[in-house]
Amino acid sequence: MNNDYRAKFDIREELKLIPRGVVVLAALAFVGIQALLLLVVFAHGRHGVPPFPVPAMVSLPAGAVLAFLILLVGYVNRDAKRRGMNYAAWTFLVIFIPNAIGFIIYFVVRQPIQIPCPQCGATVNPSFNFCPQCKFNLQPACPQCQRAVQPGATYCPYCSAELKR
Repeated sequence: MNNDYRAKFDIREELKLIPRGVVVLAALAFVGIQALLLLVVFAHGRHGVPPFPVPAMVSLPAGAVLAFLILLVGYVNRDAKRRGMNYAAWTFLVIFIPNAIGFIIYFVVRQPIQIPCPQCGATVNPSFNFCPQCKFNLQPACPQCQRAVQPGATYCPYCSAELKR
């Protein structure tokens, strides 16, 4: 499979998918959990206020987990949209299927990222051999040895057969 026109994985680009509003919501949820646990739950306990490390050891991870889940829901929403999947349904599923099973299912069954056709610019699935709009050969192969070749190559690098342009 020829990957010249396919994007490489970059974590920074993936993180940019998360909408700013979702990042703000996650930060507010983190702060809200801290306030709820530290100012309400631990401050008004039956047995008095526990020593300092105990509330911090409970509230920080709880807030971090909630913020992470909110960020992950935002990521799934945008990622499903760019992959041509039903983003509303996937967002709903990852929110309401418990124990992060919805996230696991999403990451197992998600479609590949759609790519632009090098000839006409139409959005196509990278597993397609030909563009459905212009019939451009997205994964050219040598007619003699059937191995993948670079687009625009003149000769096959494996059997030296002349390639048609």
